[in-house]
Amino acid sequence: MKKSKFIPNFFVKQIRNRSINFAENNTHNRNNMKVLVIGAGGREHAICAALGKSPKVTEIYCAPGNAGIARIAHCVAIGDTEVDELLRFAQTHSVDLTVVGPEAALAAGIADLFTQHGLRIFGASKHATRIESSKEFAKNLMMKYDIPTADYAVFADYTEAMAYVERHGTPIVIKYDGLAAGKGVVVAMTHAEAEAALHDMLMVHKFGSDRVIIEEFIQGQEFSFMCFVNGTDVYPMALAQDHKRAFEGDLGPNTGGMGAYSPLPFITAEDRDFALNRIMKPTANALVAEGCSFCGVLYGGLMKTAKGIKVIEFNARFGDPETEVVLPRLTSDIFDVFNDVLDRRTPCIEWDSRAAIGFVLASKGYPESYRKGFEIKHLDTLKGVEVFHMGTKYDGDRLLTNGGRVLFVTGLAVTLAEARENVLTEIAKIDCDNLFYRSDIGYQAI
Repeated sequence: MKKSKFIPNFFVKQIRNRSINFAENNTHNRNNMKVLVIGAGGREHAICAALGKSPKVTEIYCAPGNAGIARIAHCVAIGDTEVDELLRFAQTHSVDLTVVGPEAALAAGIADLFTQHGLRIFGASKHATRIESSKEFAKNLMMKYDIPTADYAVFADYTEAMAYVERHGTPIVIKYDGLAAGKGVVVAMTHAEAEAALHDMLMVHKFGSDRVIIEEFIQGQEFSFMCFVNGTDVYPMALAQDHKRAFEGDLGPNTGGMGAYSPLPFITAEDRDFALNRIMKPTANALVAEGCSFCGVLYGGLMKTAKGIKVIEFNARFGDPETEVVLPRLTSDIFDVFNDVLDRRTPCIEWDSRAAIGFVLASKGYPESYRKGFEIKHLDTLKGVEVFHMGTKYDGDRLLTNGGRVLFVTGLAVTLAEARENVLTEIAKIDCDNLFYRSDIGYQAI
């Protein structure tokens, strides 16, 4: 087993001392809880930040973490799919709860392994994670249980897939069946785009050797609906909208997400109830019926079309970057929420009434090729916002870019317009030669 490396810092000590002082006056609460968060991005930074607000959590570990997470947690140099080493770490350090961020760890079976060894973990089993890791499985499940979604067909052969496109025409949606880090979906507006996407996926095997799903093109407002789930228990979170396209005006290639905001004025209470009762709850029930009961965060990527709300995709974990605007609005203790859901108790889930909006600062060239190692300056001058690190590292005292998506800056205000103005003002203070961002996040609601 490799030795685990830690990045200790005085922020962890502050959290620990503050939590202990609070706990001494609340003896009915469980104290001195240790939590391990799996992952290295902005989503995991937001989860760690939310856990850091809990008076019951005194130690936060994050594997592998990043430069920003290291300010509020002990970063552990174990990869998110090194499940055996993660298990040994959790056992050795008497971790009370593990929370899984990325889909790759879930698909590697981390929840199954931890559960087999009697450790508490909030994350879906490998079997249940197929709702994300196989789009074919997800589409078949929806068709079988009458969950509204777009029509589709599945192909492994390039020639047959192209013949289908020829018959149905464009625009059309092409999805890689397996995991592709948020980049395996192409909305092909032209025949040439469809041909290029199918060539990449079925001939070049850009993402692997899986098949593709070709779906009808549907139009409407997209939104993200995340729920805490355990079996048939489904507890909704605040709604959010993600912006997938790289450039202003929803132009350019799909990315892992360039920004998000919450709440959504164009989704009515009736829309939300329909999504909860006709999509999210039936999907949880369907997974139970199929022998792969879900425990964790079920993410519904939905679209409000002229013919009603339909499913675009499901994920088996917190969305990224939606988590970075949803969790800052959560006023309840997330440690309690995780444990209540695990124990089949009804959790207390309350939300800040203010709007949240966040912007991704990405490396120039993302989501295609990009360079790393550019220095980021003046983050410490930002006021009234939260900065979640997505792809950063330290070189001595210098903070450097270390990924495609680098930073996520979130702000809350009474109105979405005010929040956006505040965040953009603060982003302008950041000095880095190789970052870009979309300034129009939230335009559909403002």
